[in-house]
Amino acid sequence: MRPAHPAAPFAVACAMMLASTAGPAAAEERSVRELVEARCQNCHGMEGQSSSPNYPKLASQNAEYLQRQMFNFKLGKRRSTEMKAQVADLSAAEVQALAEYFSSKAVIADVAFDPALADKGREIYLNGNRDTGVTACATCHGPRAHGALFLPRLAGQHASYIERQIHAFIDRTRQAPDMVMHSVVTALTEDEIVALGQYLSGID
Repeated sequence: MRPAHPAAPFAVACAMMLASTAGPAAAEERSVRELVEARCQNCHGMEGQSSSPNYPKLASQNAEYLQRQMFNFKLGKRRSTEMKAQVADLSAAEVQALAEYFSSKAVIADVAFDPALADKGREIYLNGNRDTGVTACATCHGPRAHGALFLPRLAGQHASYIERQIHAFIDRTRQAPDMVMHSVVTALTEDEIVALGQYLSGID
């Protein structure tokens, strides 16, 4: 969890790496609507507002972050058989177009089922836990959890999806480039993880 470093846009670097991989030529690139209907809507919805907590909401997510994750799936840096198949033949321009499309959509926050737990999550998010060494999430993801550039927006995301991603960082089934997330979330208790999910899912 650290501020994005001043680097060239990630999509540009990935486009160079992917120059030799298969994908439609620029003149044959498909429209965003075609791609969303064929690749994205079944899980994430046409507007990026997934109805199932098994799949993340993409609406309002930072475009740079979405691009990075699609390239991570494409290059095998983030593992998902399902996602890898969906992005395998996308060109760099199509990845960028999809990221910008979903980023432009408004996310709809959920209603916390336990307001008291959400209040606890707010405290952890904004201030961390000094007694156990948990760093405030807001340090990197911002006071409103909107993220920045390659740091994801957390506000309005499904609570259970947030919980699963925290656990994935804890058990190292999901990797972060600088490993900061792994060290930050390790000290979280199960109650704190659930509380964070409750708080973040209910803000916009």
